Amino acid sequence: MFNIIGAIISGFFVGVLARWFYPGDVETNWVITILLGVGGSLLAGLITASRSQGGIGQGVSRAGCLASVLGGMALIFIGRRLGWV
Repeated sequence: MFNIIGAIISGFFVGVLARWFYPGDVETNWVITILLGVGGSLLAGLITASRSQGGIGQGVSRAGCLASVLGGMALIFIGRRLGWV
């Protein structure tokens, strides 16, 4: 239960940072912001886990947080191209 709450809270912060750093105005509500953050974290985690020997969930690091924000920004870019955001 606490893992889900932690994912929602961290997804919100990652989503807010991704929206803030993304160039241009991103008009979304807070639910989409949370989904962008969680999705960006998952995307970054899958990419980094495929490139390294470690698995997913190795702890919190600055590089992981930056990768999560970049993953959220990538999802905003893809969402804009497909007309979702």
